Amino acid sequence: MHGRVKVKTTAQQEEEKRKEREKKLKVYVAARDACFSKRKDGVFDDEALQLTQQLLSANPDFATLWNYRREILTHLETVKDEDEAQKIYEAELSFLESCLKVNPKSYGSWHHRGWVSARLPRPDWARELSLCDRCLSLDDRNFHCWDYRRTVVKMSGVPVKQELDFTDRLIGSNFSNYSSWHYRSTLLPLLHPGSPEPPPSRCGGDPPHSCSPPSPQTHFHRVCEEQLLKEYELVQNAFFTDPNDQSAWFYYRWLLGRAEREEMISCAYVSREQERVAVAFSRPVNAQSGGLLLVLDGQPQRVEWRSVHPHFKHSPVWICDLPPGTISDVANEHNLTVHWTEKHTHRDCALYTGRSESWCRDTATDLELFRSELSVEKTSVLQSELQSVNQLQELEPLNKWCLLTIILLMRALDPLGYEKETLAHFQTLKEVDSMRSAYYSDLCSKFMIENTILKMEYAEVRVFSISDRNLTTLCHLDQLLLVTHINLSSNQLRRLPPQFAMLQCLEVVEADNNSIENLEGVYHLPKLEEVSLKNNKISTLADLQPLASCPKLRRLDLRGNPVTQTANVESELAELLPSVADLLL
Repeated sequence: MHGRVKVKTTAQQEEEKRKEREKKLKVYVAARDACFSKRKDGVFDDEALQLTQQLLSANPDFATLWNYRREILTHLETVKDEDEAQKIYEAELSFLESCLKVNPKSYGSWHHRGWVSARLPRPDWARELSLCDRCLSLDDRNFHCWDYRRTVVKMSGVPVKQELDFTDRLIGSNFSNYSSWHYRSTLLPLLHPGSPEPPPSRCGGDPPHSCSPPSPQTHFHRVCEEQLLKEYELVQNAFFTDPNDQSAWFYYRWLLGRAEREEMISCAYVSREQERVAVAFSRPVNAQSGGLLLVLDGQPQRVEWRSVHPHFKHSPVWICDLPPGTISDVANEHNLTVHWTEKHTHRDCALYTGRSESWCRDTATDLELFRSELSVEKTSVLQSELQSVNQLQELEPLNKWCLLTIILLMRALDPLGYEKETLAHFQTLKEVDSMRSAYYSDLCSKFMIENTILKMEYAEVRVFSISDRNLTTLCHLDQLLLVTHINLSSNQLRRLPPQFAMLQCLEVVEADNNSIENLEGVYHLPKLEEVSLKNNKISTLADLQPLASCPKLRRLDLRGNPVTQTANVESELAELLPSVADLLL
């Protein structure tokens, strides 16, 4: 096994080996017990240091002994001068190198080396970098060493350019070096950062002049376009060399991805009828931990923020109720500001006379949430990349990485224009890589939902219709806070998840001809009036319990569901949902 020749041994030789092992074990156990006894007695002397060294040389993954050894060294620091401490720690580094020869991927050894280097009076960072170079030359996927190298680089102030050149060398010698590609992705934004302009905010239900100034917007981990174009060429050389190696494909996917957005308030919505405020964030947050302040007409309000569903401690959407009578009079105008003090950002919203609701938000298009705006040069380069990968796909028709990258390139260039081709490629992917068919179905669903959000925003409507698209999952529901009508019919959905409760303005739900068994997300939707669930798999009255939390529900269509065969179903539903006047079974 592992290239070693198995040598036959006699019974006598086996017995001799057994006795030898027992002898070594007794010595090891005796030394271990002596260490434990010394530690219990609070002894931190040179003998204890030698005992731990003896044990760790044989087994460098004994975490308790490393902890004891650190206690000993910390004590010795207090009784030695700086030069003596320097010699002790230098000897410790030499000892650690011997441990790493026993096990180059020892968690304990690498962690202890980081601890020693941090305490060394006069550290030799060049030596530590050299050690990392040697270890990575033996195994370029030793992630323990990569972690330690990042620590050394940070503490010693190695220039980012020098580290980027280091990844160049490793990738040049081995395109399949996933760790080098990943390290490169952390360095590029530092050396070649991009700086996009902030997007404009949009307000609804108000005159044009009512919009507040846009919140500051910073894109993290973004790389400037000039460098991105160079990276495309580098990674193309890699996957053309070995189309079946996933390392370069993963890096290419990162290059095509969108940068992380700053944590911000993306939408503020106020309803006069419900006397409720809803706030959407750029990521899930815990508003109950403090830092969220509501100011109405210049006066701070004492309100209780809650997530849209009890399952969420962190949620992208939070709501609060204003004191009764605060904004209910349509003859009055109100100015509302939500401050997120933790992130030093805010969102203004004006509720004008005669208006029943108002909002101010950044759209998915404004935020480049699903697609970045491309320059002429970048568009030309990506078109060329798409052509090249298409050529590769002709040579490697069953290569899943190639197919997936074609989809990502199409989405980067024109997600709506390439929608038909994208769907066809997803179908091929499911056939080529059938074990991951469910993953591709969910990813395809995600992309189709993104496209539908873009179409909805271009049309400036509050109706979200995505029927007959073979959806298997729902996502980006925080982007649908203002939607009043949603059509999810004729898909493959099995549930309306808790995130569905983010649709706080929803009035009509159409979800016929799915496989829905769970309505967990239809929870406390204050405006919901109509729900159509024909031909699904709702089997018990308990499955319909969430609907009881929707006070305005008037119409419910359950035709074609197993629950309709339940005895006394009509009377039971009348008791469960007394507000429903139009019930179809």
